[in-house]
Amino acid sequence: MNNEESYLGFEQGPIRPPSEANSLLIRVTRNCPWNRCTFCPVYKETNFSIRPIDHVKKDIDFASSHYSNKAGIKSVFIQDANSLIIKPRDLIEILIYIRKCFPFIERITSYARAHTISRIKDEDLKAIKDAGLNRIHIGMESASDMVLEMVRKGVNKETQIKAGIKVKNAQIELSEYVMPGLGGQELSKIHAIETADALNQINPDFIRLRTLAIPNNTPLYEDYSEGRFKKCTDVMVVEEILMFIENLNGITSLIKSDHILNLLEEVEGKLPEDKERIISVLKKFLSLDKKYQSLYQIGRRIGLFSKLSDLYDPYRLKKAEEACQNFEITPNNVDSVIDELMKRFI
Repeated sequence: MNNEESYLGFEQGPIRPPSEANSLLIRVTRNCPWNRCTFCPVYKETNFSIRPIDHVKKDIDFASSHYSNKAGIKSVFIQDANSLIIKPRDLIEILIYIRKCFPFIERITSYARAHTISRIKDEDLKAIKDAGLNRIHIGMESASDMVLEMVRKGVNKETQIKAGIKVKNAQIELSEYVMPGLGGQELSKIHAIETADALNQINPDFIRLRTLAIPNNTPLYEDYSEGRFKKCTDVMVVEEILMFIENLNGITSLIKSDHILNLLEEVEGKLPEDKERIISVLKKFLSLDKKYQSLYQIGRRIGLFSKLSDLYDPYRLKKAEEACQNFEITPNNVDSVIDELMKRFI
C-alpha cells in the first residue's frame, strides 16, 4: 500500500456474495492477499493492497450523500476478498464510521479467510463485532486436508474449525461456503465426509453450497483439460451432496443453495428439522430416468426449472426438450454441455 496514493474516487470490487445483492459495497482492500486457489478466477494477475482509511471514509461520505434510508439500503458489504486482514483498530474505525453515516443499517458483513480469522485475538474479534460487524463469510470450500492441499487453499481442516469457532464465540453470524465437486471423482467421498465433520464442530449459522465450475482462466482448468483432475458429473455431485447432508449431525445451521451453479435449488432448509426433506429431494433426482435427469440439468441451467416438480409442467418440459433437440443434447453428452454453461455463471 502506498500511503501517499491519490484518492481517485469511489471504488467497487468485482464480487460479493449473492446474499449481499442489495447491500451497499464499501471497498476496504483490493483483491486477495492469498490469490493461489486453483479453482478461483477472480483476482488472478492482480496485486493485493489495503486502501488508506481516509479514502475508505471518503467513499462512505460519497455513498452517504447519495443515499438515505429511503433508498432501502439495509446492509453494507465490505470488499474485497479478505478485509479482516487489516489491523483490527483500523477496521473498527471504519465500522464505527459506517454506523455513524448510515445509522439505519441493519447489517455489515465481510469475506474473510479462515487463516486470517484464526490469528485474530479473541478480544479483537469481539471488539470488531461490538463496532458493528454482524456477519462473516468464509470460503471453507472443503475441510479435507487432501482436497485443500490439492487446490492450494492455504489452510487445513484444523484451522478451518478454529476460525469458525472463533467467529461463533465472538457472536458474529457465520456463513461457511462449501464447494461440492471440488475433490473431483477421486476425492469426492473424503471431501463430503471431512467437510461435514468440520461443520459439525463449528455449527455455522449458514452453510452455503457453490458447486464447482472450472473456467478456462483458472489453474485447475489445466489439470482438468489434461486429465489430471477428473471432474464430477452432475449426478456424482448430487451423490456427494447426499453423503454430505447425511453426515451433518447435531447442528442447527441453515443450508442455502442460492446460486445457479447448484443443480438443486431445493436443497435448502434448517437443520435438523429439514434434513430428511432435503435428503428426499436428492434421492428423488437420483431416482429419475437418465433422460429426465439430463432434461432437468439443461432446464435448470437455462432458467426453465428451479425445482424438480417443474419437470411435470408441460410447457417447461417441452421447452427443455426443444433445447435438447436443437443442440443435440443427450444423456451421453449433457455433462460436457453443462460444463460450458456453468462457466458463464462465474
